Amino acid sequence: MAKPRHVPERRCVACGQRAPKRDLVRIVRTPQGTVQADSTGKSSGRGAYMCSSMDCWDKGVRRGSLERSLQIAISPRDREVLLDYFREWVALATPVEGQQ
Repeated sequence: MAKPRHVPERRCVACGQRAPKRDLVRIVRTPQGTVQADSTGKSSGRGAYMCSSMDCWDKGVRRGSLERSLQIAISPRDREVLLDYFREWVALATPVEGQQ
């Protein structure tokens, strides 16, 4: 009988809910000091995870829980880039009406 495979879990920095790592989005503070979404999950730098809830992204990006976790002040430009990434990510995850 095969041993069950370990599924790594991470915690959302906004709501604190634990979820499989693949279900969350990693946000990374790069060594150069910029903040960006890491779709591969392998970029170097300090990382934080957020779930797919708009409330979490609002709390994380606009209200500062992401800044506390990454230990950096996020510039207004980086905030907009992150929110644009979230909108695009949600649009790709949402099925188009009439398609399956």
